[in-house]
Amino acid sequence: MERPLFRSRIGSNSQILALLLAAIPFFPLAVHSQGPAQDISCENGNGEYSTKFSTGTTVSLGPLRNGAFAERACVARLFGNGQQVSVASDAAEVVIDVLGADIGFGKPVVAFQIDESGDGKHRSYRIFSLNKPLRLLYTITGASSYAAADTDLDGKIEIWADDAAAIDGFDGVPFKSFDSAPAVALRFEKNRLVDVSAEFLPRYDAQIADLRAQIDPHELAAFQNSDGILSMDIHRPGDELRRLARTKIKVLEIVWAYLYSGRDAQAWSALEDMWPSPDINRVRKALADLRQRGILRGIDRAPEKSNHKHQVHIYDETGTTVAVSQNVLNAAGGAPDTTSYDFPVVQPRSILLHRPPPSEVEDAAVSDAVLELVVDAAGKVRSAKLVKGTDKRWVQASAGWHFIPALRDGSPVACRFRLSVWDMR
Repeated sequence: MERPLFRSRIGSNSQILALLLAAIPFFPLAVHSQGPAQDISCENGNGEYSTKFSTGTTVSLGPLRNGAFAERACVARLFGNGQQVSVASDAAEVVIDVLGADIGFGKPVVAFQIDESGDGKHRSYRIFSLNKPLRLLYTITGASSYAAADTDLDGKIEIWADDAAAIDGFDGVPFKSFDSAPAVALRFEKNRLVDVSAEFLPRYDAQIADLRAQIDPHELAAFQNSDGILSMDIHRPGDELRRLARTKIKVLEIVWAYLYSGRDAQAWSALEDMWPSPDINRVRKALADLRQRGILRGIDRAPEKSNHKHQVHIYDETGTTVAVSQNVLNAAGGAPDTTSYDFPVVQPRSILLHRPPPSEVEDAAVSDAVLELVVDAAGKVRSAKLVKGTDKRWVQASAGWHFIPALRDGSPVACRFRLSVWDMR
């Protein structure tokens, strides 16, 4: 199953999967608090999560409380070894993106996506060390969504984000009117955050091809005969204005897909082919400044590298299946709490599993299944397939699952393993 360029935020608390997991040898790298299955997000005071990582650090998020009452706001903290660190004190939304991965700092981290205001456009990404001393390592701002992943399974973790801050209101178009903000791939190299988007040209090319296919030739011709700005001083029927605006947005999205993937010449060529000629110089200047308006301000592009990618070894644990009885399952959801098995790789540990969405028949039961998953070094599902059962909704649901990554000799690694699941609704 192919995964998207980057994922948007995870679903609400009501979507959390109630699972029993069996027939897989997990180890308790993190010990979940007992109780119902937990979300790893808090939104407007809804959702709560707490786990103690193997380093002794407790990661906690939940509603801001006023005495016994929960406010419509969220807090997040880290504490352990005599320290307490505030992650967020009064936020509209807090989401854990990665837990236990090494995203370039040489140590396990926890990364949070935080929306302070609740507008959904200006989230920050805060990365904290899970080793002592507990501290903030880096903050990224300017995007509406972030997701870390070892995109090509080459052992290097990217942080995929959009450049919402740069395009909000660009050329008079509000952020919500765009179908997609420019995608950006960032990576920490030698303790420096760099833009590595140019390493992923096929992904941008697929997006460009899809956008071109959505443009009607007649509507493009009509847009090319406009002033480009779509000035409100010119009277147009409402339907015509909507068609022109839709085409303008698609053209802009094509141009900046080239720009953000490091292909400026192709961007300007596409602009000349599709934009109204009298307005090209104006909009080109605005687009040239785009990268310095948002998330990429002050971030350098990585030097060009060979297209050859080193494929990382995926540790295959599908042959080490062990039957685990229900009495050792973690009551909070996630992995069995057992250390009685000795394997060279500590398998991924689940921290968030959504159940599949309902079928056309709202109360239809979700069928039992066994999934074979590849979870990367960031704890994200890179591929999923059914090895037992026929309900493909499990495969679709797995795209949003989060794990503490597998460990070998204390370092996160990619791992293939099997997960037996059944719904408990």
